[in-house]
Amino acid sequence: MRVKLVVAYDGTNYSGWQLQKNAVTIEQKLNEALTDLLGEEIVVTGASRTDAGVHSLGNVCVFDTDTRIPAEKICYALNSRLPEDIVVQDSCEVASDFHPRAGKSSKTYEYRVLNRTLPDPTRRRDTYFYHYDLDVDAMAKAASLLEGEHDFKSFCSVHAQVETTVRTIYSCTVAKDGDVIRIRVTGNGFLYNMVRIIAGTLIEVGAGKRKPEEIISMLEATDRCSAGPTAPAHGLTMIGIQYEA
Repeated sequence: MRVKLVVAYDGTNYSGWQLQKNAVTIEQKLNEALTDLLGEEIVVTGASRTDAGVHSLGNVCVFDTDTRIPAEKICYALNSRLPEDIVVQDSCEVASDFHPRAGKSSKTYEYRVLNRTLPDPTRRRDTYFYHYDLDVDAMAKAASLLEGEHDFKSFCSVHAQVETTVRTIYSCTVAKDGDVIRIRVTGNGFLYNMVRIIAGTLIEVGAGKRKPEEIISMLEATDRCSAGPTAPAHGLTMIGIQYEA
């Protein structure tokens, strides 16, 4: 049977999702724990290859198994074999042809900026500390200009290898909750470092270094040099993935 897992993790201690020869990754830990639990060689296929230091509340992966353990029970047995910073939120059986990166879906990411005079040590892992005042209204105006279908080449790492840099952003919002500014982006897919570059650009808008309407010229330029910096990885969390029936 094919089993789908919804995986949450604190990415601080990992070199991202994808397997690497000389580094510890989320995928590696899942493969090891599943192989130990099920007594067969398991290799998961993930929906999103999050970068080193990036967190998740709902990344998705699948694997095939001959086990007799009910799919919905696997998460409980698996969590006892995983480190505390990786927790499977749900496990269920899916169709044998289900693939986490195929079909229509939307992904949501949230970038969190701790905007206060001094750092908060309890938020150091999941927020990016920025002590200068940020104009949230200006950031929100700029964010709205990113919505829709655009060529996001300016907001993509130059090292990305993709067939097209056109993506659709369904929603891009900025809101402040206490000392934390939340940049939330939902789209049909994201380019390498795209959300972090969006966050870095919106932070520059909030700091008054750029005007909100400059987003339009950045998109038109299709040049990485035209957009802002790549914000640090630890402020980014994958919220989840929604699949269309």
